[in-house]
Amino acid sequence: MLKLETFRSVVAPSECDVLGHMNVSRYFAACSDGVFSIQTALGLGLSDIRKGRKLSFAVVHAESDFMSEIHAGEVIYLLSGIEEIGGKSIVFKHKLFKAEKQTLAFETKFQCVLLDLETRRAREIPVDVKEKAQEFLITNKTG
Repeated sequence: MLKLETFRSVVAPSECDVLGHMNVSRYFAACSDGVFSIQTALGLGLSDIRKGRKLSFAVVHAESDFMSEIHAGEVIYLLSGIEEIGGKSIVFKHKLFKAEKQTLAFETKFQCVLLDLETRRAREIPVDVKEKAQEFLITNKTG
């Protein structure tokens, strides 16, 4: 089960397109923010990204499903977890909900590599990050 709320917001009219619902780009922006939130929980926060180890997860593949339209004024929140931990990669799972009735609106899996920000190459995930990632591992596939 997904355990960590990584994003919450009220949808602004400027985030909606001519069709009247939240633009596709905003779904992915919420998930991108979610990755940085869970990454911080793993011990790779902003100070570590900029001045410390200079590591960050970067999306290399995404699989997504849209279930329900989201409109301006709706409160949305994102739950995130980890589906798989590899040597240099992690698969993050995100579910975006409409808060009022707990309606699942969108879900995606982001396959991410740990990027060395100086060499711009994938790098082995440090042991401390892998250990912390275990706390967010989804133990069943219904997550």
